[in-house]
Amino acid sequence: MTIRIESFTGKNGEPYLQELAKLRIEVFREYPYLYEGSLVYEKEYLKSFLDTDGVILVVAFDGDEVVGVSTGMPLIAQLKPVQQPWLDNKEDVSRIFYLSESVLKKTFRGRGIGVQFFEAREAWAIQQGFAGATFCGVVRPTNDPWRPMNWVPLDQFWLNRGYLRKDNYLCHMHWQMVYEREETEKTLQFWFKELLPSPSSVAL
Repeated sequence: MTIRIESFTGKNGEPYLQELAKLRIEVFREYPYLYEGSLVYEKEYLKSFLDTDGVILVVAFDGDEVVGVSTGMPLIAQLKPVQQPWLDNKEDVSRIFYLSESVLKKTFRGRGIGVQFFEAREAWAIQQGFAGATFCGVVRPTNDPWRPMNWVPLDQFWLNRGYLRKDNYLCHMHWQMVYEREETEKTLQFWFKELLPSPSSVAL
């Protein structure tokens, strides 16, 4: 079956939120997030998503089956812990688009779908006038005993997409990992890509 990618903005994405919740639980349970998720939490997480201006859901279909979902929203609409590193560095968060998550079933990886997820969200961000795009990924120690032998970090994939690590731009979130009894704080590292020239770089 040929994979097709479709983008939905605003409340047009509502029919796919349940699939997004299921995929978040399935995919983020894998390393490096090891997320012990629940549909109850996911419904709360997604409740306000469609009420935010400027959101996008990019959905991958295999026939009628949803096999992947990617999302994005203005950084200024994100929780304060996500905005804080940018605010601390005097950045204009209103000009940055946040790439929230990309979750894709294992059997469909390696087919270029992840690239299309980035391209669709960046195109939407540019159309909306955002100057840059960012996301963050969890930081895990190199000697982590939970790290699978064949696990490959996504750093090179992100570099190939034009994103650079934002040194010292870190945020802290809480979730329960599969081997934990309760939520604990996790550190996430930001990556950034310039989408539009900054006003100061435009020739007069």
